[in-house]
Amino acid sequence: MIERLEITQRFNFKKSNKHYECFIIDLVNGNAYFNISEMIYPDQYFEGNLSTEDSFALILNDLKSRVTSRIFHLDEKSREGFKNDFMELDLFNDFEGESFRYFEKLENVYSCNVNVYYSDKYEECCIKNDFPLRWLEFSDLLIRMFNFDVLNVGHLENIVTGLFFDVRKDGIYREDKLELMVLEFGHYESDTLPHSNFIIDFNAGNISGYLEKENIDSELILSLLSEYDVYQWIFKDYHKKSEKHDSVVLDGYDWYLELIFEDSVIWNLSCHNEYPDSYPALASKIREMTSFDLLELESIPEDEIELFNNYAKKS
Repeated sequence: MIERLEITQRFNFKKSNKHYECFIIDLVNGNAYFNISEMIYPDQYFEGNLSTEDSFALILNDLKSRVTSRIFHLDEKSREGFKNDFMELDLFNDFEGESFRYFEKLENVYSCNVNVYYSDKYEECCIKNDFPLRWLEFSDLLIRMFNFDVLNVGHLENIVTGLFFDVRKDGIYREDKLELMVLEFGHYESDTLPHSNFIIDFNAGNISGYLEKENIDSELILSLLSEYDVYQWIFKDYHKKSEKHDSVVLDGYDWYLELIFEDSVIWNLSCHNEYPDSYPALASKIREMTSFDLLELESIPEDEIELFNNYAKKS
């Protein structure tokens, strides 16, 4: 029978704005609580463009404010009911989770690690893009038990994962295709403060930052995002080089790409001295078209570029 659950969630927004929480349900001793000692990320905000900052700031503030030292006391009836309901869910049946690492070279905006301790076994599952079929039922069970959104399902309605969104080659869908409003890219040495290199405002039709331009060709930019599978960079199928080869550069660069869609829906990828497989090919194409190295292709060693291109061809 189940004895303990540990639900660890990580939110990783641009410019090192992070949130980490671990909620523990101890069914043996009859209590549940946030493991405050596990909160490894302090509050931190870096100045940036408000049109994109606003999209994650409200989420981040709410996440941090709800983590308290409160202890939930569970009586025997509620414990037994929870055990039975959880076992009936068979939550991870036919579900293949992803690998869990404390340090990710290519880090999605959201991940969740669930550890389940039974009287006779242990089960662990890491969730990043795909979710168990009955995840929302699990969320409802926890809400009934603790009277708050333990799994942050409400916030995930504004964060691109496979729970509420369909990530396709040509864009992000929630029933209909979402309109891309803002694209922000930042690239910087790992020991310096995060900053943006350029921001594309599709509504205003301009790009600002290292390159300043009005009346941009939005359709051309959108076609490049589709051609080089940018929307799908959050999936491990586009991290083949990263999975099989470490960078030869010890320190290297950190970078992020944030896409803001209509209704303030956030897509984000933060990377540490590593890149998705088709990144160098896109960077090369942009340099060829603009004569500017906007994606900092020159920061990647030539032999690594060959590796990336080889894996990108196989995707």
